[in-house]
Amino acid sequence: AGIQSSIEETAAQFGKDAGQYKNFYSSLTEEWPSIRSAFLGPLHVSGLSKTKIKFGFNALTSANYFARHRFTTTKAQSVFAGMAAHSMLPINKLITSSMGIVLNLLAHVNSWPLPKGGAQQITNALAACFTKSGGEIQTGMMINSLKQLPASKTVLLNVTPAQLLSIAGDEFSSFYKWQLKNYRYGAGVFKIDWALSQPVPFLNEKCRKAATVHIGGSLDEIYNSEEMISKNQHPERPFVLFVQPGVVDNTRAPQGKHTAWAYCHVPNASTVDMTNAIEKQIERFAPGFRDCILARSKMNTVAMEHYNPNYIGGDINGGALSLTQLFTRPALRLSPYRTSAKGIYICSSSTPPGGGVHGICGYYAARRALKDLYDIRIGWL
Repeated sequence: AGIQSSIEETAAQFGKDAGQYKNFYSSLTEEWPSIRSAFLGPLHVSGLSKTKIKFGFNALTSANYFARHRFTTTKAQSVFAGMAAHSMLPINKLITSSMGIVLNLLAHVNSWPLPKGGAQQITNALAACFTKSGGEIQTGMMINSLKQLPASKTVLLNVTPAQLLSIAGDEFSSFYKWQLKNYRYGAGVFKIDWALSQPVPFLNEKCRKAATVHIGGSLDEIYNSEEMISKNQHPERPFVLFVQPGVVDNTRAPQGKHTAWAYCHVPNASTVDMTNAIEKQIERFAPGFRDCILARSKMNTVAMEHYNPNYIGGDINGGALSLTQLFTRPALRLSPYRTSAKGIYICSSSTPPGGGVHGICGYYAARRALKDLYDIRIGWL
């Protein structure tokens, strides 16, 4: 089954679950702006509504419970399990349904767009805007201490607790440092990039047209895959997040050729090569996929952390998205973006709402810093 922009078209694929799907997501989509401001950021009290209460109640449950009690068809259950697996937690854990609900909602609100030319184009555009406004960007320098930075009233650090302690630990209170040291990182990823001779030969026509494909099979298969990882094991049939940007962006490969990338979840700091397991999973649903491969590049958790030091042990979410670390990441404070040192802020995915909601952590951290610096009120923050 495929998630469409239209709730009605998506629901139509789920047979006797069509009405249930449509009723649940329609009201949430209509109130998405208020839900987003209330839940996708630092926790705060705002005007309650029936829809917000419905979202909050369902978001607290496990994805396994939500899928089995909300839907009866295999299609609807497996689609939701694939969404919820982005939490990188066993889907029987509390709040894992929140990730599934939000990702599903975003598909109807924004259609999961891909930037033409790749995500780097977003970075390029933001950098251009910053420099045009008089900002200066320096790259190629590893910062290990605040002493390497010029004197300033405010510093925002896009790092996780491990680097925050290393860079600025001497500035923090003992209690804050204790909280950072006890911060938990989550599962890692094993990632592969492919150069392909042709489009991926998925058996399902909808998969051939989809830029993002969740490959995991049934709800039970996805459940078992994520459960094994939490036990430090490597599943033979992992849940695979697969992206084929060429189906919507012809700039991503030479004419007539294609590119794709995918990753599966693995235990944190795993060095096991999951290439065969991932490609076998894809072959299940796209026989002949391996015959299309011209070249591949693979990265285990060690390579992922080397590529981006924020990916501790391959954790691309900046820390486990558990119940105890959802709104209190990286520490329990009135404002999670403030550290215990005046003028030092953390703005990475180790702050609410966590990984996956790209850019919003820095947005809220900047608002907090501006409010503190100029003593102005910015919304409810």
